[in-house]
Amino acid sequence: MVKQPIIDIIIPNYNKAKYLNQCLESILSQTYKSWNIYLVDDNSKDNSKEILQNYQNFDNINLFFLKENKGPSYCRNLGIEKSSSEFIAFMDSDDFWPKDKLEKQINNMFKNGYNFTYTDYNFFFHDKIQNIKTSKLPLFLDFKNFILHSSMSTSSIIISRKILGDIKFKQVEQEDYLFKCDLLRKGEKAFKVKDTYVFYRINKNNRSSNKLKNICSLWNINKMQNKLNFLTNLKSLIFISINSLKKYGWK
Repeated sequence: MVKQPIIDIIIPNYNKAKYLNQCLESILSQTYKSWNIYLVDDNSKDNSKEILQNYQNFDNINLFFLKENKGPSYCRNLGIEKSSSEFIAFMDSDDFWPKDKLEKQINNMFKNGYNFTYTDYNFFFHDKIQNIKTSKLPLFLDFKNFILHSSMSTSSIIISRKILGDIKFKQVEQEDYLFKCDLLRKGEKAFKVKDTYVFYRINKNNRSSNKLKNICSLWNINKMQNKLNFLTNLKSLIFISINSLKKYGWK
């Protein structure tokens, strides 16, 4: 590819020191080199700052250390605000990428004129990377089918900044679900890039592991933000729950 636009990679971090090196090294080893990192540490209490200091001299790694805990929405919004490139990717600090992820995904976006893409993800529980399973996501997602599926790893998506408008991550539970809904609800479609993926770690402390709280927050988002009626909301939660059980089981 002749044109290599810069991709700004937004990473919030809170107490994920154990995984930071793996996350950042997977970006440094990318075959696609036109990127900047905007990592916002959310006042971590572990040794995240000590680890991140090893990366502070990289010209394309921008580190921000909050003095109080603000939550992932604030961190991602700050990263978006500080960045300026045409394309934005997101990464959670306990996930990591294969080395050709950015190259394959951005090439696909240019080839097809896509503004919003995602990939499948290889997921595993805790540190049991030898027990990887792979998602099988639809070839595209619009608002109507996303609210029945919801599976789109935030660490897999790349978007064109021009589709953002005034959309931000809101201070709610399941803020990443609402962010994707906001993009799709205004008519955008997200397309899957089939020949790459993300390594997605599911920890026992993940917010997604609290199933009852998860369902309640999705119900509230669908009702208050997505403006779904009772039956459509109920259908959304049933389908999302079934899809979750099929992928992850009862863990």
